[in-house]
Amino acid sequence: MRLSRHPERAAYDRATIDAILDEGLVGHVGLESAGQPYVLPMLYARDGDQLYLHGSPVSRLLGALSEGVRICFTVTLLDGLVLARSAFRHSLNYRSVVVLGAGRAVRDRHEKLDALRAIVDHAFPGRSDLVRGPSEPELKVTEVVALDLEHASAKARTGPPADKPGDYAIAVWAGELPLGLLVCAPIPDSRCSAPEPPELRSYRRGAA
Repeated sequence: MRLSRHPERAAYDRATIDAILDEGLVGHVGLESAGQPYVLPMLYARDGDQLYLHGSPVSRLLGALSEGVRICFTVTLLDGLVLARSAFRHSLNYRSVVVLGAGRAVRDRHEKLDALRAIVDHAFPGRSDLVRGPSEPELKVTEVVALDLEHASAKARTGPPADKPGDYAIAVWAGELPLGLLVCAPIPDSRCSAPEPPELRSYRRGAA
């Protein structure tokens, strides 16, 4: 899968692709089911060359994925606003990944448990070692779909606005306004008696 629009922003190496997937938290799956197009947000995790997608067995989307329907899975990280001197040149700095392929329903119990652990730890590393794992009834009402990363590509925009030379004399501020994920103070459950773990206060996503 090669990008035709802004090919200079494309990357096909796994290190770039994996870094974006590992930093993201929510992806979007697009496919056509029963003649209708669908795009839905979905939790996910990467384990080597596989993406694991999480959902409910009664979901029409997950059902279609588990039957091997070809899909498009995307993750986008927003890094900042690009404020230019002309409206046309305004943009966003971002990093994104697109994965094309066919889903595979994870039926092996051990693989499914490992996938669910990976999804929990993707959001908060090490969390699955501290909490109760899924029971058999919980496993039955949870669908996991595997998607191979063979056909994946990354795309990113960085840097200042690309204004036309004639616009640099316009007396308006131009540049980048960086954005990031803000981690706020933890809010304990009112029924929680356990002490607050120190890793809550040090939680970060990405390079910041």
